[in-house]
Order: sequence, then structure tokens, then C-alpha cells
Amino acid sequence: MEVEEAPQAGPSAEPGQGPLQKADNLPWIEKYRPQTFQEIVGNEDTTNRLSVIAKQGNLPNLIIAGPPGVGKTTTILCLARILLGPAFKDAVLELNASNDRGIDVVRNKIKMFAQQKVTLPPGRHKIIILDEVDSMTEGAQQALRRTMEIYSNTTRFALACNYSEKVIEAIQSRCAILRYSRLTDAQVLARVIQVCQQESVEYTQDGLEAIVFTAQGDMRQALNNLQSTFNGFGVVNSTNVLKVCDEPHPMLIKDMLNSCVTGDVRKAFKIVDHLWSLGYAAEDIIKNIFKVCKNMDMEESLKLAFIKQIGVTHMRIVDGLCSLVQMSGLISRLCMEAKGVKGE
Repeated sequence: MEVEEAPQAGPSAEPGQGPLQKADNLPWIEKYRPQTFQEIVGNEDTTNRLSVIAKQGNLPNLIIAGPPGVGKTTTILCLARILLGPAFKDAVLELNASNDRGIDVVRNKIKMFAQQKVTLPPGRHKIIILDEVDSMTEGAQQALRRTMEIYSNTTRFALACNYSEKVIEAIQSRCAILRYSRLTDAQVLARVIQVCQQESVEYTQDGLEAIVFTAQGDMRQALNNLQSTFNGFGVVNSTNVLKVCDEPHPMLIKDMLNSCVTGDVRKAFKIVDHLWSLGYAAEDIIKNIFKVCKNMDMEESLKLAFIKQIGVTHMRIVDGLCSLVQMSGLISRLCMEAKGVKGE
């Protein structure tokens, strides 16, 4: 009699590892990262110029400078994909200089990659993408300058940074510098609504306004806040967004500033005292006071006077004077400015 062999256990598919589940588990900032120039939001003049370079080839060394979350790295990756096509994996080295920031990285990783031979169509070059290049030490930047010169026939550098003035002048003079600005509220809002529709997110109008307010022109921040609120509460409304972001409510701040404009010190102080008792740090409160003040509808001369006083107080808070007395002083100075400007 033949004995049947027990079936052998094969490799089991782990739950949530199929292609669909992998996409579902991605953060939305990666899932909706633009793959072409047409999908990139904002800074149209610069992206149009780069799309022309992508078609023609012969990319110059680039520095893209601008605030976080406006699409600097995404633009460079789109450019590299169009220029190199199937050779993208072999001909692109992507490093984040906030990690790999020392001189050894330039001497080893970057130099080794620049020396490698990769077959590319004529007019195309290997691309080294250096993110956060303003975090690199000066020694590493000096070493990078020489590497850029030696391997200029085969390799191009695309550098992304928040502040171009932190990059040494020798590198700046070897690159075309492109400056990105913050995205407008309308651009952020349009993209957030698009993501909400694709992800079937339930939202209210004031919820989207809160997302745009907390993002301040940073698309990455907007999508992160949207996903966090949706995952945490299921509905995107202003209360839930401000809970997730843990920011003082802008309507309270607006009431406080209106009280200062009318010279009502007691009412303005009550609001700040209430925010303080909720546990908000002085820096959180002062940042939101500035955000709300710059968009408020008031006399231009008064707005400038308010912003000056808010800036002075913010500087003191950053220096460590973060007490309720400091916030009270700001309120009294704002009320005095309102009376002074009206009296003139």
C-alpha cells in the first residue's frame, strides 16, 4: 500500500503585500507624488523651462532653492526620468546631504559613481541628485566643486536646498540657480480636493480651509495633515484638522486681533489666557498670530505696525522668554499701535 506524502507548506503570501495593498499602504505624499511635469503644482515658469531642457538634452548643473514641500526634488526626478528613460536606475545617484554630508561621501560615493561607465544616448549624462545640499559641511562642498569640474563630460549635478546662500559661491557659479516660491492657497486647495475625490474623503469647506491654513504653501504638509485627519477621525472638518495639527484656532486669534484693533485689552488678554490654559506653547501662539495677521483685512499701515511688534515678540520667545507676561506685553503694544495709528 502506498503512503501518501503530506503536502509541503509553501511560502505563504503575507497579508497586505499584493500590488494593490502596497499602494494603499503608501503615504499620500508618495502615492500622489507627480511623475511628469504636467502633474507638478505651482512654479510653472521654472517647470516649463526644465521641460524644454528635458526634450533637448544637455542638462546644465542645477541648484533648485526654495521652501520645503514645493516640489524641488520631485522636479529633478521628473527631469531625470524624461532625460534618461530606461537608463534611469543605472544613471542616477540620489543622496540626501542631511545624512550623507561629510567629505568622505564626496570622495567615495560621488566620485565612484562619476567614474562608472554607463551607456547613454548622445547628449545625455549621468545625474547626481543631492538633496538638502545646504546641510553639507564646507569641506564637503569644496571637494564637490572639484568633482563637478573633473567629471563634467559625463556627469551632471542637480542640487536641491532651502537656502542657496548656504551653498559656497564656487558651486553657485558652476550651476544654473532656479528659485521656487511657496505655493498659493488656491494651488494647495485644488490638489487637496483632487486627492479627497480619489480617496473618497468626507470633508467640509471649513476643513479644507484649515488644511490650507496649517500648510502655509507646503504641499507635503497639506497632504500629511489631510491623511492624518482622515485616518484619525474619518471626517475632515476644521475642528478635527486643528486637533491633529495641535494649533490654536485661527478664529480665536482673529477675535483677539480685532479686539486689539478696537483697543479692548481685557477681551484680547482673555483669549490669550484661554489659549495658554489649553497648554499651547508661546511659539505656537505667536506663529499663528502672525499667520492670521498677514491675511487680515485692516489698514496697511496698522498691519505693518502689528507685524513689526509680532516679529519683535517672536524674536524674544525664540531667545527663551516664553512666558504669559511676554504675550500680555504684545497685546498691550498692539493696542497702543492701534490707538497711535488711528490718532495720526
